[in-house]
Amino acid sequence: MKINQVETAVGITKKNIRFYEEEGLLRPRRNAANGYREYSDEDVARLRRIKLLRKLDVPLAEIREMLDGSVSLSEGMRRHADELEQRQNVLAASMEFCAMLQQTPGMLDALDAEETLRRLTEQEEQGVHVVNVEKTDRKAERYQGAVIGAALFIALMLFLVGLMVWACLTDPAGAPPPAIMAFLIGLPIACIIGVMVVLVDRIKQIGKGEEDAYRHY
Repeated sequence: MKINQVETAVGITKKNIRFYEEEGLLRPRRNAANGYREYSDEDVARLRRIKLLRKLDVPLAEIREMLDGSVSLSEGMRRHADELEQRQNVLAASMEFCAMLQQTPGMLDALDAEETLRRLTEQEEQGVHVVNVEKTDRKAERYQGAVIGAALFIALMLFLVGLMVWACLTDPAGAPPPAIMAFLIGLPIACIIGVMVVLVDRIKQIGKGEEDAYRHY
């Protein structure tokens, strides 16, 4: 099954299907003849499970453990329920504080931020956290991998260009005709340009990450 067929069958965008492959949640086989991905019925079923869990806002790490069988469905859902309960408590505390600030007259610049932060800190010291800023951002790792891979390839191409130019300068008599030489030098340069275009597109894709599950599924 091709990716377009999977997109229609499951209702997951091609972008997200590839995203899940990059995250190791899906491993379709590749056709040895053309290198294209071929999705099996099990891949489709696996994507439906991923779609279900993402709609419930289960983190990718938790989904990976359940798919790999290292964590049971029951244990995974218990963990997620605990996380949702913590979020609910955070939201309740935030709503309570917002309601308090709603009663404050005037504009924002008239607010005693120092005193308000002190009260907020007191609540947090009592175990009532209003915000949760602990998030894992793997985009930096992906950026680094894409840039390093492209840089190594470009360096190899530049080395080949330099090697050919050096050979021509060292032995002009044995150099190929100008037209062939231009082709030989132009080929790696064209590869460099192609890699740069792909790198820019890849960086854009990394920046977008996974599409919003509630709008694109």
